[in-house]
Amino acid sequence: MTITAAFSRYADLPALIGLMEGDEKHNGASASTLDVLWVLYDRVLDVTPDTAEAPDRDRFLLSKGHGPAAYYAVLAAKGFLDVPTLRGWTTFDSPLGHHPDRVLVPGIEIGSGSLGHGMPLGLGMALGLRAQRIRRADGTEPRVVVLVGDGELDEGSNHEAIAAAGRLGVDNLTVVAIDNDSATHGWPGGIGRRFEVEGWEAREVNGRDHTALHDAFVPSRSGRPLAVVARVRN
Repeated sequence: MTITAAFSRYADLPALIGLMEGDEKHNGASASTLDVLWVLYDRVLDVTPDTAEAPDRDRFLLSKGHGPAAYYAVLAAKGFLDVPTLRGWTTFDSPLGHHPDRVLVPGIEIGSGSLGHGMPLGLGMALGLRAQRIRRADGTEPRVVVLVGDGELDEGSNHEAIAAAGRLGVDNLTVVAIDNDSATHGWPGGIGRRFEVEGWEAREVNGRDHTALHDAFVPSRSGRPLAVVARVRN
């Protein structure tokens, strides 16, 4: 049994995260994404280490890139990373930085940095897949899933992406917003309403409930992009 295979369960994620030290100020940001990330990679996304470069793979973009320990742990549990790599994260010769790097880390689609870029990039990817008419063998279109934080929804680039995606009916795009009350301004009626007024389908769930999350990620059949608001209060 390989080291990765020995740490392949949800219950193993705290131990994997525990291998990474030195970014304690972002522990909360990391923990808020853990369950969403696990459900996506365990039950939703059609992508594996063997298909990470396949044109018809699903794409996942971590826009909320600060505090990526949970993301690295899930990638390790799913075989994209060797577990020993986690121990040296953020050191001089490590591929694992304080923000994920698509050039250095297998399975990562974008390099994150300034908040607010993930959703516009995701919209561009979704439109690119549509323009290329890429389909899987069963005729379905690959999905693009972007994880954002509620705080970064204050960024103007996200305003534009939300409006454009809704008006273009980009139904292969899903955005999951971690709602942990960190937004500066908020939105009348809540985060889901912010997407709905621009033509999205919005669903709100407990961000720790794996069954509810899985159900919320069922693709929209409405011809609209999908926003999943995951409430996380701890």
